[in-house]
Amino acid sequence: MNDPSADANDSGLGGALATLQGLLTTGETLEAWAVQRRIYALTHRRALIAATSGRFISLKRRLIGGYDSADIRWQDLKETRISAGIIAADLIVIAQTSSDLNIGAEVNRVWSFEGLRKDQAQAMYRICQQHDQVWREKRRVRELEELRAKSGGVQISGGQSGYGSSDAAGSESDPARRLRQAREMLDAKLISDSEFESIKAKIVSGL
Repeated sequence: MNDPSADANDSGLGGALATLQGLLTTGETLEAWAVQRRIYALTHRRALIAATSGRFISLKRRLIGGYDSADIRWQDLKETRISAGIIAADLIVIAQTSSDLNIGAEVNRVWSFEGLRKDQAQAMYRICQQHDQVWREKRRVRELEELRAKSGGVQISGGQSGYGSSDAAGSESDPARRLRQAREMLDAKLISDSEFESIKAKIVSGL
């Protein structure tokens, strides 16, 4: 994590960091932060961004007092980009707007931060990437579990959808379709051979 004492002579930064600490919830820890260099904030107060154990935070102080803050939960993070120069770096954070592991999300939010201190921005980027990888794996496991449930014969009731019961049965309980899905999962290495045999046995036993 960044060391606030390294910027003890930077007027105003201490107050911003104190404000940031005040935004943390119970049990939430500050992992890193980055601030704009003064030359990139000649017409406004410098932006401060932070990575915590649970989210990405953007903090902008107002010219005449107060501040505006916004945050992105790590589970909503979609992509992080960095562009580094000699003394500064730009960071772009893209987030999805949906919740629940973001499955099927389409609408994105894009945040851009220019002129950040290079070492701080690089630390922020690394932490964003780490959290992104963790949640990508969680989403992969979630999607795999859903595919396994479908291939294992778990059906979504469609009898009251307005279609004939024979049509619903044909679309949801076709053994050949479920077996094909299981084979595709095996070929894609989403399931093991033993898991495929177990799914196949369930399908055959239901004939």
